[in-house]
Amino acid sequence: MAALPSMTARVRPITNAERLARVEKAKALMAANKIDAIALCGGTSTLYFANAHIGGGERLWAVVIPAKADPFIVCPAFEEGRARELLANSPFGPAADIRVWQEDENPFALLIKSLKDRGVGTGRLGIEETVKYVFSSSIAKAGAHAIEAVSATPVTAGCRVIKTDHEVECLRIAAHATLSVYEAVHKSLK
Repeated sequence: MAALPSMTARVRPITNAERLARVEKAKALMAANKIDAIALCGGTSTLYFANAHIGGGERLWAVVIPAKADPFIVCPAFEEGRARELLANSPFGPAADIRVWQEDENPFALLIKSLKDRGVGTGRLGIEETVKYVFSSSIAKAGAHAIEAVSATPVTAGCRVIKTDHEVECLRIAAHATLSVYEAVHKSLK
């Protein structure tokens, strides 16, 4: 195991330009699927589009990508500094539009209001498939009568199922690393 070489020099990180291309592809898929915006609340999709590990707690953190406007982030006010730090090296940069909510405010209403600020007063909001039910149902309730909550899967999966050459390169390196570890473990068994 100790003889395994490092493979990190072979890895080229996904760039902000590539992530912005993903956002543009998502916008094209939104248009094709009649979805006006998508909401991502943590998990791999926020990393995929924004290069940010966010969410995971009981308070709403969301990356929202409108089809015809710039993305924005919704997070608790006490987390704004952390959000800015997380997004400083993201494709949204240090000037990212971060919308904050106080503990006595409704974060879901803020998300819907922020959509209206972006020109999405009515329409369809795609909710990413891994969003907690309490968040997705609360977003749907906040947008009732104006915003219809739908699945964002045609957009998120539509972006992620077809890999770029760079993504395939990264997957091949990861597979090679995994097989090398399996081989080393097998050789070290007694």
